[in-house]
Amino acid sequence: MQKNILLVHAQPESTSLTRTLVETAKTHLAASGHRVLESDLYAMQWKAVYDADDFPTRRNDERLSFIEESGYAFSTGTQTSDVQQEQAKLLEADAVLFFFPLWWFGFPAILKGWVDRVFAYGLAYGFRDAGNEYRYGDGGFAGKRAMLAVTLGGPSYDYGSRGINGALEEILFPITHGTLFFTGMEVLPTFAIYGAAHITSEEVASAQLALKKRLDGLFTDIPITFRRQNDGDYPDRHQLAAHVAPGVAGILAHVHDAEGFL
Repeated sequence: MQKNILLVHAQPESTSLTRTLVETAKTHLAASGHRVLESDLYAMQWKAVYDADDFPTRRNDERLSFIEESGYAFSTGTQTSDVQQEQAKLLEADAVLFFFPLWWFGFPAILKGWVDRVFAYGLAYGFRDAGNEYRYGDGGFAGKRAMLAVTLGGPSYDYGSRGINGALEEILFPITHGTLFFTGMEVLPTFAIYGAAHITSEEVASAQLALKKRLDGLFTDIPITFRRQNDGDYPDRHQLAAHVAPGVAGILAHVHDAEGFL
């Protein structure tokens, strides 16, 4: 069955591993019968800075409240055209794939700016103007799948559970859990390629094959088992109930299968 799949990527160098993986994904998904949408942020010269220019028509000219102005612009159709175009792609997409090199343990700035500007109040958060009622498993993007495809310069053992950089899924928790799952998306385990700074042509070919396998399971693989806000684990929508994951604190408390998460 044909699906709409949005590829959002942030790497300006056309010969990079990230861009090679993007091209692999585009070709493979199209050959599999899917419709591919694309946001090449550097080619688009995407405006990364979220500021007053995002709100041509202000609700409050005295003080810039991003939540207030984001909700007003979204609800009145007065967002800038570039934001509206990206939101249209998102709403069409059955799955969203993010391709990027890990820079300072997170998104490149241009990709973070895409999220800041596109994930509007009333759409990605504050859904149905109901405050925190629809988040962490619910929200405007519920029913969509998401996956990060990350390239890392360092070796895999730097990103293991005892690696000096910390476990990769814990590093990416603010993105997978705090950005994507927050808005309702089902988030698949991260596709990561390590040692990208010194990768060989044989390793590139192996990475391409591995990516194709992951893409084939995009709608069948089991997502990360984050705890949903409204399934009873958070009775007040803020903190875990005392009987849930007793003795476990931090990130791992918010995942059903903590062992599988790492």
